[in-house]
Amino acid sequence: MTASRPADEELTIGELAVRTGIAASALRFYERRGLISSRRTSGNQRRYRRETLRRVAFIRASQELGMPLSAIGDVLALLPENAAPTEEVWARAAHCWGDRLNARIEQLERTRARFARCAGCGCLSFDGCALVS
Repeated sequence: MTASRPADEELTIGELAVRTGIAASALRFYERRGLISSRRTSGNQRRYRRETLRRVAFIRASQELGMPLSAIGDVLALLPENAAPTEEVWARAAHCWGDRLNARIEQLERTRARFARCAGCGCLSFDGCALVS
């Protein structure tokens, strides 16, 4: 981020945390992972562009779908630095992640069926129970 950007167009980490509902520690983690970026003031405080709000929303929505941060980072890496995800980016991510989501749904359905078969037995034996072995 350039230092010439007016301060009133930037967010502090506290403001970003309040606006997104994401803890400041998580935002710092996202930054270390390269998912978002900030500039530093002369006092070494982080300042985020407003576009970061949409990047954090994309991260949060993707995580809700069960996408790992590495996959989210792969998508965000395709964008120019600090750019907010566009509708096209969301559509591409949905298309690319469709197979992964379908596989996860199938795995959860298999787990539910296995649980339904085992729920009545109550053994939870490490040697014989399909749920814990």
